[in-house]
Amino acid sequence: MNTTELQTPARIHVDHSDQKRLGSWTTARNFEVRARRGSVVIDLRGPSIPDGDIELDLRADRAMIKLLVPEDALIDHQDLTWTGRGKVKQTFHHNPAAGTGRRIHLTGQVHDAEIRVHSGGVAVLSAMFTRDYVADVRRAHADGTFPTVDDPTRTA
Repeated sequence: MNTTELQTPARIHVDHSDQKRLGSWTTARNFEVRARRGSVVIDLRGPSIPDGDIELDLRADRAMIKLLVPEDALIDHQDLTWTGRGKVKQTFHHNPAAGTGRRIHLTGQVHDAEIRVHSGGVAVLSAMFTRDYVADVRRAHADGTFPTVDDPTRTA
């Protein structure tokens, strides 16, 4: 095991609220997401996330979890346990590279919840239609740089 596998997972806890983690917000590859009657947006496109598989341990109860992933990411959700209604919704587009990049492995329990996976241009639009993006654009304008919430691979 290398040191990145031994890192403490990034924890996101939402209870009757909304939370967004956009841009280059973490260096972790392991995540624990607990969501109950709320929504979570997690941006996994950042260049600060080390190479290799990304692991998400989900516990979702009547919640919506939206993942913003690179265009070529492969989503593996075979180890999710479902109770009640719910599904993984993935935006598909005609990209020959789709499914050839980083593997994002979803595990855990989902009860009456939905997981949305946005990649490519849809992920960019999802990030742009947030207050975080507006604040990032204002900061970039004041600093004379470029916004990075919509595309975390862009340098400020």
